[in-house]
Amino acid sequence: MGDGVATKVHIRTDGRRESEASTRVESRAVAMAILFAVVARGTTILAKHAWCGGNFLEVTEQILAKIPSENNKLTYSHGSYLFHYICHDRIIYLCITDDDFERSRAFSFLSEVKKRFQTTYGSRAQTALPYAMNSEFSSTLAAQMKHHSDPRGSDRVTETQMQVDDLKGIMVRNIDLVAQRGEKLELLIDKTENLVDSSVTFKTTSRNLARAMCMKNLKLTIVIVLVCLVVLYIIVSAACGGLTWHSCVKSGD
Repeated sequence: MGDGVATKVHIRTDGRRESEASTRVESRAVAMAILFAVVARGTTILAKHAWCGGNFLEVTEQILAKIPSENNKLTYSHGSYLFHYICHDRIIYLCITDDDFERSRAFSFLSEVKKRFQTTYGSRAQTALPYAMNSEFSSTLAAQMKHHSDPRGSDRVTETQMQVDDLKGIMVRNIDLVAQRGEKLELLIDKTENLVDSSVTFKTTSRNLARAMCMKNLKLTIVIVLVCLVVLYIIVSAACGGLTWHSCVKSGD
């Protein structure tokens, strides 16, 4: 189950930097360590969430097909990425991380996802249709991915206990993935496609800045128009014999 040599992994990154703010946003995004998470029954995906762009589903389908149905915990190694999973009562909780991400934090994340999923859906997961829980549980996956990817948000005591008690028995195996046409399947990840909350914040900030500049330009235009009107009034008043324009008014009569 899952022997062979780890395949090469390509990571596509976008080198463009439009502004200093954009650079800060992208550096924050790349720091995210849990890249993808899925809850499945065998090969039937019930809920998923991807932090960034990539061919996660294509790769995950092959991983799920290799996981036996009995209760188990295991880590697969694929190039510079790790696939951690917990299988319990035929339900698989799986996540993909960078290979330098602490395994204790990955399995702490999976344990929390498993607890929340079982509490919410119970036995319904055994007969649910594909993606039946995705609309509801995807947001839970996203929140837990963000929480467990941030070292400041992790429960260090829980992780330490997990590391001592459980990680000793959780094996790490290399895995080869083969696409339908027979060639080796590579995990392709673009960490600049989806900046999650950071991109939303950046877009909102840019929109607010544009709105502020528009208001500033509008105010300047109004001031210029008023100044022009005042100057025009003064010129006409001088030509018409005073502020009351009595010369022009009399000539008009």
